[in-house]
Amino acid sequence: MSEKKLASDYFMEGLNCAESVIQAYNDEFGTDIPIRVASGLGGGCAVGNLCGAVNGACICASFAKGRDKVGEENVAKSYTKKVMEKVKETYGATDCKSLKKDRVGCKEIVDFAYGAVKEALK
Repeated sequence: MSEKKLASDYFMEGLNCAESVIQAYNDEFGTDIPIRVASGLGGGCAVGNLCGAVNGACICASFAKGRDKVGEENVAKSYTKKVMEKVKETYGATDCKSLKKDRVGCKEIVDFAYGAVKEALK
């Protein structure tokens, strides 16, 4: 039996930060979220805005708790809010530019964001 990969392992293999979080989620929970939905999100949507890893975690929360049609209650927002608050509480920011300015490495935030979404979904 092989050892479970960390989200950052996928990052080191060449996926971007958002794709890495999604791939780790897919592997651990047997889901099939296409990583392509996150291909443009790395580097804070390529301009330093919302951290791609955080964005990927929010995609996972939305996949797990999102609605399928108009009229259904949108409970996913409460889960993405938990992810955002956990990152903000720990790092003081959720945007890529600020995180990098504060020397938060991509590997670190990828693993943190993945842990935050798992915690939020408990």
